[in-house]
Amino acid sequence: MSHPIALTIAGSDSGGGAGIQADLKTFSALRVYGASVITAITAQNTRAVAAVEAVSPTMIGAQLDAVFGDLDIRAVKIGMVGGPEAIAVVAERLAAFLANDPVPVVLDPVMVAKSGDPLLPADAVASLRDRLLPLATVLTPNLPEAARLLGLAPAATPDAVADQGRALLALGPAHVLMKGGHAAGATCTDLLLGPEPLTLSAPRQTTRNTHGTGCSMSSAIAAGLARGMTMPDAVRAAHGWLQGAITAADTLSVGLGHGPVHHFHAIWGQA
Repeated sequence: MSHPIALTIAGSDSGGGAGIQADLKTFSALRVYGASVITAITAQNTRAVAAVEAVSPTMIGAQLDAVFGDLDIRAVKIGMVGGPEAIAVVAERLAAFLANDPVPVVLDPVMVAKSGDPLLPADAVASLRDRLLPLATVLTPNLPEAARLLGLAPAATPDAVADQGRALLALGPAHVLMKGGHAAGATCTDLLLGPEPLTLSAPRQTTRNTHGTGCSMSSAIAAGLARGMTMPDAVRAAHGWLQGAITAADTLSVGLGHGPVHHFHAIWGQA
C-alpha cells in the first residue's frame, strides 16, 4: 500500500515534543510518510531551551536538493527556519520546486518555544514575512506570532483576531489559520480565513502538557493535504486529532515541565 509523502522543514527538539520530532510523529500517526530537512539543532527538554545551533544554509540547501530530487513530496510543512540566510535558501529552493509541482505548503511561523525561549532571531522576521508568506497555502500563527509578523499587539477580541488574520492574508498566503490557544476564556477558537473560511471551537483543556501543539497542528494539516483533503477538511481533521492528543497528554509522563501532547493516542489506546 502506497502512502503519501510529506516534508517537514524545521528544527530538531532533543526532548522529542516539538519540531522535527513532533512533525514526524504526527505524519506517522496520520498514515503519511515523513521526510525532513533540519534547519537547527536545539538542546531542550520540557523545561527550557538550553542551546540552539543553526545548520548552515549550504547544508539546508543540500538537504532540500536531496529530498526534492528523489521523493514524491505531496505537501510541505515549514516550522522553525532560522536566520535570513537560511530563509532565503528555503524560499529559493521551494519556489523552484513549486514552479514544477505546486503542492500545498503549510507555514507555521515558529518564534518562541513553549518555555518562552526565543527561536527566531529578530532580523529574520522580515525575511520570513517577505520571502515565505507568499509561498504558503496556509499560514498557521498563534496570536503572539500573528502580532509579531504585523508589528502589532496581540489581538484581544474576536474582531481583532479576524482583522489581523485578514492583514496577514494581504501579505500573500492563500489561507490564514488564526489559532486561539493563547486567547483567554474557557473556549479555544481557531479561525480559518481565505477562500474557504471555517471556525472551529473546543473547550479549553486543563493540562500543562501542551508542548508541540503548534507544530503538531500544522503537521496534521499538511498530512491531510498530502492525502488530498480540501483545506477546510484538512483543518477540521487536524483540529479533531489534536484535541484527542491534548486530551490524552496527561496519560504520558515525559519530563518535569510542559510535557508533549500524545501523538499516538489513537494507536496506543487501541493497544
